[in-house]
Amino acid sequence: MIATILLQAIEEVPIESGMMALQKLLAKIGFRFLINFLSVFVLIRFVYFPVYKKRDLFFTYFIFNAIIFLICFLLNKVELSMGAAFGLFAVFSMLRYRTEDISLKDMSYLFLVIAMGLIAAVSRIKDATETYELIFLVCINTALILIAYLLEGKLFMRSEAVKLILYENIELIHNEKRAELIQDIKNRTGIEAHKIEIQRIDFLKDAAYLKVFYYE
Repeated sequence: MIATILLQAIEEVPIESGMMALQKLLAKIGFRFLINFLSVFVLIRFVYFPVYKKRDLFFTYFIFNAIIFLICFLLNKVELSMGAAFGLFAVFSMLRYRTEDISLKDMSYLFLVIAMGLIAAVSRIKDATETYELIFLVCINTALILIAYLLEGKLFMRSEAVKLILYENIELIHNEKRAELIQDIKNRTGIEAHKIEIQRIDFLKDAAYLKVFYYE
């Protein structure tokens, strides 16, 4: 199917020579993909990684971005029938990215890299040359990266972290002893908690599972 779409895209380019049409199409997709790839690399390597220190999702972010870019770029080159379009949406609607380890922040970055691939593939400016469209694409990606960097930084708000701990001194989990509980956790772990939530109490073991919120 992808090969058919690529051939149709080449045929629709208003150039007599098939080789020249292919070169033009490859140059166009190459420049856009390069800008897209570099943008995702900067976002993940210099914004996401310094904060979360996780490498296991690198492959996921880049491959999702590349797939979305290629599909949207090729589909944007041809006219699809209504039936084919609904069929593609039906396929995408069945996709679910399920994992117990991915957090809301990780999912947010996943949506961001998908959006960047989509923008790189379909962004157009009416009556503008390809050069201006590429400049516009660079500006859009730069703005997205800058917004993510500012939100991840401490300029607008402090970064909050969460730890789940098993706490055995359940006499201090009462609401009226919350200050003593925070101080005891600080003495034991060094964490200066500003909020504590009780997840579960095990009376057989005289322990409680606490979710501790603190600023990094």
